[in-house]
Amino acid sequence: MAKFPRDTFRDSLSVSLTVGAYGVAFGAASIAAHFSILQTCLFSLLTFTGASQFAAVGVVGAGGAALSAIAAATLLSTRNALYGMQMSPLLKVRGLKKIAAAHVTIDESTGVALAQTPRGTDAMRTGFWLTGLGVFIFWNIFTLLGALGAKALGNPASWGLDAAVPAAYLGLLWPRLQTNFLRVVAIASMIFALLVTPWLAAGMPIIMSVLVATSFGWRES
Repeated sequence: MAKFPRDTFRDSLSVSLTVGAYGVAFGAASIAAHFSILQTCLFSLLTFTGASQFAAVGVVGAGGAALSAIAAATLLSTRNALYGMQMSPLLKVRGLKKIAAAHVTIDESTGVALAQTPRGTDAMRTGFWLTGLGVFIFWNIFTLLGALGAKALGNPASWGLDAAVPAAYLGLLWPRLQTNFLRVVAIASMIFALLVTPWLAAGMPIIMSVLVATSFGWRES
């Protein structure tokens, strides 16, 4: 059995559990948007990309058409394709394993994998798989719990679970901001995202902030 750094396991488990717990909010929100428990659970099992799932049920819950929900979810999930391009040379998988890797290529698995860079390639691969599979398991368990207990939960926002995901990311990002240049890029991206939030759809400010980071990268090169 392959060994991996204890810190990699710690990072993966903490992110998996923290982000997975947010599935409670999705399960409750989906039921509130008049999806059935089965539809809610299949959504998490087969789609498995939180921002897109929330966008889709949000559109439907607001009375939007199915095509609008699909368009919103698809737009938000395009970032996963970019993650896949970055992770593919690292993972070097084929066949069914490649399909599994594609399914768990999300923000969290990519983030943890990249955070393991100082620990080596094996730690990066382990971080990817542990986090991707961990989030998948916890997200689906908590989705079911949220769907079953939707009425008892009340308003999911009152539980503060929406702060869990940003907090997990901050924990991963902070140790990597080791130079003033990286700190400036992070702050500039954050300010940009906040400024465009009133005019862009949910999830888009984060995607658009990539433009800021890219512009800094061009200047640095």
